[in-house]
Amino acid sequence: MPYTVYILFSLSHKKHYTGFTSNLEQRLISHNELGSGWTAKYRPWVVIYTKEFSDKAEAMKYEKWLKSGAGRDFIKNL
Repeated sequence: MPYTVYILFSLSHKKHYTGFTSNLEQRLISHNELGSGWTAKYRPWVVIYTKEFSDKAEAMKYEKWLKSGAGRDFIKNL
């Protein structure tokens, strides 16, 4: 099963969110329409970056890197 690491951006609040999923379409619906967590406060979200992995552990490792200082610098340059 493929896994997608994704970066979302809230145009109205100028915020980024990074995550990973095995179903990006459903996850985006979850961020924009369902739930009441952190992402609900900054709706609507748009996908600005994706990268696919065949291995869940590799996807998690890349997501963790994106949340590091070097990864945040990478996101700023998108």
